[in-house]
Amino acid sequence: MRRIGLSIALLTTAFTAVAADTAYPLKLPAPGGEVILPDARSKDNHDQWRYAAVRRVGDTIYVSGVIVFRAPGEGNDVAAFKLQTRRALERLRRNLEAANSDFQHVVMINSFHVWHGPDFKGTRDEQFQAFEDVIGEFVKSPYPAWTAVGTTGLLADGGIVEVQLIARVKQ
Repeated sequence: MRRIGLSIALLTTAFTAVAADTAYPLKLPAPGGEVILPDARSKDNHDQWRYAAVRRVGDTIYVSGVIVFRAPGEGNDVAAFKLQTRRALERLRRNLEAANSDFQHVVMINSFHVWHGPDFKGTRDEQFQAFEDVIGEFVKSPYPAWTAVGTTGLLADGGIVEVQLIARVKQ
């Protein structure tokens, strides 16, 4: 029994060493394309929560939702929300780049907004205007299709908006 435990420990150590040396983005073969994990955090989410940060099928890229959230100690006013939105869109930018794409190649945006909650003190119109202001820093004309939906909550604590993208690979 002790020998089996030791073997498992050695295998775990070897696996951990390989995982620590992983080069990102990590690309895993998948039917019709690949799963793209831009960084170690994405790999952890893939392994623990069973979702891909980015999935490519042919020349189409599906980017899982990234949450605009209020971290502990951050404000809940419009100015803080703009910083939080910019942080989420920067993560989306990195995810797109890992898949050889960018915001210019986004064809669809889906955004899910918590209009009323403790993490944003303001009206629906103030939130959406602030969101549009920041997304305008990333998305330029010609604009993608966009669906914005109001909801009562998101999975993550502190979540205000979740943004999901569909894009094309750069040619």
